[in-house]
Amino acid sequence: MSSPPISELTDRAREIFRLVVEGYLESGQPVGSKTLAHDSGINLSPASIRSVLADLESAGLLAAPHTSAGRMPTESGLRLFVDGMMRVAEPTPEERAAIEGRLSGSGPIEQALEQTSAILSDLSGAAGMVMVPTREARLAQFSLLKLGQGRALAVLVSEDGAVENRVIEIGRGITPSALEQASNYITARLAGRTMAEASRAISREIAAGQTQLDAASRELVERGLAIWSRDAAQRPVLIVRGQANLLDEAALHDIERVRSLIEDLESKQSVAELLETAREAEATRIFIGSENRLFALSGSSVIASPYRDREGRVVGVLGVIGPTRLNYARVIPMVDLTARSLGKLIG
Repeated sequence: MSSPPISELTDRAREIFRLVVEGYLESGQPVGSKTLAHDSGINLSPASIRSVLADLESAGLLAAPHTSAGRMPTESGLRLFVDGMMRVAEPTPEERAAIEGRLSGSGPIEQALEQTSAILSDLSGAAGMVMVPTREARLAQFSLLKLGQGRALAVLVSEDGAVENRVIEIGRGITPSALEQASNYITARLAGRTMAEASRAISREIAAGQTQLDAASRELVERGLAIWSRDAAQRPVLIVRGQANLLDEAALHDIERVRSLIEDLESKQSVAELLETAREAEATRIFIGSENRLFALSGSSVIASPYRDREGRVVGVLGVIGPTRLNYARVIPMVDLTARSLGKLIG
């Protein structure tokens, strides 16, 4: 049964519906007629309120989990509330400072993604999720620095200023001059290409005997590029942090739902495919419960927003996942701000 549009509700029904939803989202518990009569300022008797609640239940907007309990919003009711009644609250100065402060400065992009996922989890009280950017960084500088016997530090600087480090194994007889020759060759010949493009180009040149590198430097070039190519292939498509937040007091009464949700999160590829549907969205997207087949059993909600690079191209999606009683009014603008802050770090 489809729920009625918000315009078809009377002023009295709309106000009581709003109070029930807001009370449920705040406490996670059904809201009863006595609570509404005593605490909401509505000038109606509990009997009159019960009559309105019964009408809202018949319309498919509210449900009573137990015969004697209060009402809580259905998924259709939540959708109606989010789309037509919710008053969005902008992030507080403290929340804004926390997001922008932890997503500032330079460093490996992986570090920024980990921070983003953790920030979303910490501030929302749910699990934070970030899809790894699909666009590869382009090379600006590559250096190999000797660490000691048999090891070197490979340093990659991207055109966007991000710096990544890897320790690689090298032959014990490798000299500093061989490291320098390999570094200069990669930087001079392959700057402006992605790591995948660089690896293909150098492999062709080495196979055709077109390089002026000696054998030791040639091996260093291949080894230095290979470690990033391998990392890219093994890099997770999704970073999830804060699953423990899903095990709150309310969840203990519905442990089967939480178990189902955590199993869903373990299947990161499936969750990434869901987030992918938000890639082309102009604004934050909200998936409530069984609106998406992946979370039909766990009854969870996802708030997701695309994030863009400095040229405005969508390179990934981030968001939070939690129970349907998420604080949508607070979390939606928070997700949007985090997406914009992360985008400033993506070249």
